[in-house]
Amino acid sequence: MSNNSPVPNNIFEAKSWPFEEAKRVLARLQGKAPEKGYVLFETGYGPSGLPHIGTFGEVLRTTMVRKAFQMLSDVPTRLFCFSDDMDGLRKVPDNVPNKEMLSKYLNLPLTKVPDPYEKFESFGHHNNAMLQGFLDSYGFEYEFQSSTDWYTSGRFDPTLRLVLQHYDEIMAIMLPTLREERRATYSPFLPICPRTGHVLQVPMVEMHPERDSVVYKDPETNQLTEVQITGGNCKLQWKVDWGMRWKALGVDYEMSGKDLIDSVKLSSQICRVIGGRAPENLTYELFLDEVGQKISKSKGNGLSMDEWLTYAPQESLAYFMYQSPKKAKRLYFDVIPKAVDEYLQHVSKFESQLPLEQHDNPAWHIHGGQPHAAEVSLSFNILLNLASVVNAEEGSILWGFVKRYVPGADETSMPFLAKMITYAVKYYQDFVKPTKQYKVPNQMERDALQRLHDELADISFDSSAEDLQAIVFEVGKQFAFTDLRQWFGTLYEVLLGQTEGPRMGSFIALYGIAETRALISEKLN
Repeated sequence: MSNNSPVPNNIFEAKSWPFEEAKRVLARLQGKAPEKGYVLFETGYGPSGLPHIGTFGEVLRTTMVRKAFQMLSDVPTRLFCFSDDMDGLRKVPDNVPNKEMLSKYLNLPLTKVPDPYEKFESFGHHNNAMLQGFLDSYGFEYEFQSSTDWYTSGRFDPTLRLVLQHYDEIMAIMLPTLREERRATYSPFLPICPRTGHVLQVPMVEMHPERDSVVYKDPETNQLTEVQITGGNCKLQWKVDWGMRWKALGVDYEMSGKDLIDSVKLSSQICRVIGGRAPENLTYELFLDEVGQKISKSKGNGLSMDEWLTYAPQESLAYFMYQSPKKAKRLYFDVIPKAVDEYLQHVSKFESQLPLEQHDNPAWHIHGGQPHAAEVSLSFNILLNLASVVNAEEGSILWGFVKRYVPGADETSMPFLAKMITYAVKYYQDFVKPTKQYKVPNQMERDALQRLHDELADISFDSSAEDLQAIVFEVGKQFAFTDLRQWFGTLYEVLLGQTEGPRMGSFIALYGIAETRALISEKLN
């Protein structure tokens, strides 16, 4: 993704949230580039499981802020996707093969656990490869970073020494936040047992900053064991690790979910204690399932990434992620059509907007400054309703109507529309068709429908959607409906078998006047 759209002189007046976040990062610099020579954006990933919709959202949103920053400043930027792959395997995931084999390797660092898929050097390497493949498939620009690599190469060593030197201050931050039984075993350092290779959660008996080591009591042998904190012989508890990483890498911006608010505060304190500066942080709200419960990987509620992309294009998911990150949103199948159509509306407006308006258009952020031109003014909802009326089993039946509505349209010249048609049929088959329930109209509703049927008889077959919409309005006004919404509700429930529907003028133009009259007759009879 690149930024080739013209930069308006008043770009600092852009109000969209990625620009507001980018301005915070710019203010942090106080007019000068960081000593490291670049601004560092970071996202974190725990590789005990496969990438998921939250991973996509965090990297996408961070990329949007990074792109906005690049419009405001010439300071170079980098994005690190950091994998905490030196963490110990605490439990066997439910969704992997060879679970019995994995159970033998509990508490080993993930990069020392054999790959249950038997494809990579370790389970950690497997999940890291899945993450990178996942990010690459969506065109993200990032640099992958491995916790194991940073610890074992010694690049974290200078900052680990600072953690040891400030051990008591860090303990004073952490202990009040822990339950009593956890306090008894807590230490910022997790030694890698020389005997078993396990990542141990044990208290420290002695600290020796002068020789970069700590001493703990082996939980199995009761022997005092001294290990170096450098060279990958220890890792840190994750909240301490997070603060240490911010200092070591010089992270300038990282966002995180609402469930990590307290962790951000603690890690920020720890970062300051060891002489660092915590990054600018955006706390985003969590996604909710269909009944308003927080989405959980372990519960499997809500909507997965693959499920969304079965029914709608990736751009619509990016739009859903773009919207109001600080507000909780339901992430379920029924939000998909609305997200697709709102995305399409923003794309269709882009070309006619002034440069500053374009930079605040979600389409600019979704496409890194280069949204493609809208192919055609057909919405996802109208395709969905066309599929419903003709009970479509496959996309070819919809193309017959579309080609009449848009002469020259085909799968090659309009690839995005082709995808939309495929998605609409799939969505109709799985979600609309099973719930269709046609209303039997009362006498007034029958009279109104008959009037619409008759009015359409005198209309030219090539009438515009606006003219057809006006006729539908006029017919509704002639009858004693509470309001026009009741009239349109009648059309949707009687003709389509659902409570919501498309703009009727556009639908009639697409479906055809003669076909619409036949549909009305069928339902009235």
